[in-house]
Amino acid sequence: MLGSRADAEDTVQDAYLRWHRTPTEEIRSVEAWLVTTVTRLAIDRLRAAQAERAHYVGPWLPEPFVGEAFAPPADVSTELTSSLSVAFLAVLERLAPEERAAFLLHDVFDSEYAEIAEILGKTEDACRQIVSRARKRVREDRPRVQVSESVRKGVIERFVTALLTQNKTELMSLLAVDVGWTSDGGGKAKAARKVLHGNEYVADFAIGVIGRYAPRVELHFITVNGELGLALYGGGQLMSVMSFVTDGQRILDVYSVLNPEKLRGMQQWGSLMR
Repeated sequence: MLGSRADAEDTVQDAYLRWHRTPTEEIRSVEAWLVTTVTRLAIDRLRAAQAERAHYVGPWLPEPFVGEAFAPPADVSTELTSSLSVAFLAVLERLAPEERAAFLLHDVFDSEYAEIAEILGKTEDACRQIVSRARKRVREDRPRVQVSESVRKGVIERFVTALLTQNKTELMSLLAVDVGWTSDGGGKAKAARKVLHGNEYVADFAIGVIGRYAPRVELHFITVNGELGLALYGGGQLMSVMSFVTDGQRILDVYSVLNPEKLRGMQQWGSLMR
């Protein structure tokens, strides 16, 4: 819902404090009360975040969750697992706070429209329309092809090899013609200040900012929001966490988080690739 661990923790803490201030006789259903309270607090926090992000330097990406410790448990649904990906969270950023809440409650957490209506203070018909609009926007941008982690790993390995050998021809053949590259530096790290599009433009950019420093960088396989991705190290310091959207043959999108505030506290994860 929020794309930020700090915001999520603050929201849960606020809900916890409200829980202890609310007389128990006023709560008919514990679960309904908690879901309603947390959702409304998250919507309020998203509204505030939208105002802050209007002044954010360059594209904003959600904070990555790195390492096996953050991989979803085996009993978590496939839909929920895919809803943790950086690509999916980036798509959700285009929805208004109430649209985002209604869509997640219905399509990810299987809430009934009657429940959503009560949480949002709207009619059931209005909630159906909100979810329908949000679903259409998400499906237009969301990857439609699910690939196995072994296939994903093969694609990323080819990407790294082409990048470190500065093989532009191979890199362009691996990137979709309309590939996108989104960098989040937040004004605190060098990064492209707009989303880059096109395989030649992205190949030139990737080789220019990473490939030419090949002798001094290390790339590690890591888990990013439950999917295989990369961590880029320079001089022993974590510089970027990268996630990928692929159809199993081409890379469709690359998301690179460089903002040091979003990488703070992350350890050296993953297997060395070079």
